[in-house]
This record gives sequence, structure tokens and C-alpha cells, in this order.
Amino acid sequence: MAKGNEKQSIDASTEEKIKEAARVVFTRKGFVSTKVRDIAAEADINLALVNYYFRSKQKLFDLIMIETIEKLFSEIKVIITDESTSLNTKIELIVDHYIDQLLNNPDFPLFIVNEILSGSNKFPAFLKNAEMIKGSFFFKQLNQLNSDKKLEVNPIHILVNIIGLIIFPFLGRRVLEKAAGLEEEAFRSLMEERKKLIPIWIGKIIES
Repeated sequence: MAKGNEKQSIDASTEEKIKEAARVVFTRKGFVSTKVRDIAAEADINLALVNYYFRSKQKLFDLIMIETIEKLFSEIKVIITDESTSLNTKIELIVDHYIDQLLNNPDFPLFIVNEILSGSNKFPAFLKNAEMIKGSFFFKQLNQLNSDKKLEVNPIHILVNIIGLIIFPFLGRRVLEKAAGLEEEAFRSLMEERKKLIPIWIGKIIES
């Protein structure tokens, strides 16, 4: 390997190591309470390297938030803009996608909630994607329920119900695991069951 390519490889590896450590620390402590030295300690690297690669805690946080949120919404965009699938199919796909995403990153909802409660305004990417959902074909299908008189309600209520049913178990995961005596595998199995149950529950609301 040429020296230039070898340096690029080392740089990329170090950056990813720092970003992964930052995800862990930001999730555990929140933006305000996190220090750059905490991230360096988690990554087991020199503090100066974190500053060298990312310049500031703010820039590192912004980068991680953009990457995480874009990952959460990238596949969803394909689902909610598809004009060939039914509303029920979209709900099934959305639930399946987000539960998989959260099983891979179970502390992310708690991190978001903590940041919101702290008065954080560091979510422009989140707000941008939220606007994308509101302008999607999926939202039009929800609105159509009112036109068809199947359900006379603001579509946002349906969205909130879907999101709440997906996210709440992850927010209360530690309590749920202790109260119900669940091991990690049992929790995962429970969430796999919810992939099937949530669309059924939402479907009953829509049909009522």
C-alpha cells in the first residue's frame, strides 16, 4: 500500500473510532455534560487527536446527528414516497424499519428525548426530515382517511401513535427489562413481536 493511501486509511479509521466513541458518550451524558476528554477516553486515544480531526465538540456532535438522522430517514423516504403501496403496507414497512434501527441503537431515543428536554436546538436535520414526511404521499394517504370518512382526525395523531408505540419500549427498556425479568434476547424477541402487532393496532384505529 502506498504511503498516501495508508495515511488515508489510518485517518478514516481514527475518525470512525472517535465518532463511535462520541455516539456512546453523547448518548450517555448528553451534549452539555460531555467533555472532549470524555470522548478521547472512550476512544482510548490522545485528546489532541480529537481536536485535530474534529476541531470542536459542537462540530463532532453536529456531524454525528446528521449521519444518525439521515440513516434513520433514508430508507423511510423510499417507503413514504412510494405511490404504488397501500397505507397499511407503508405502516408495516415503517414499523419494521424503525424497530430494526432502534434494536441496533437502543439508546438513541433516550438521547433525543434528553436533548429536547434540555432545550437543545441542534436538530435541523431532524426538522428537515419531519417536513419531508408531512409533504409525503404517506401523509396524503392519512389525510385521505378523512375524505373517505373512515377516520375524522388530524393525521398527526396517527403518526404520533405509530412513533409512540415504536419508541416507548426503548425509552423504558431498562425498567421493562427489570420489571418483567427480561434478558436482552427476550427484549429483542418482544420487539420483533411488536413488528407484527403495531400495524394491527394502528389498522384497528383506522378502520374504527
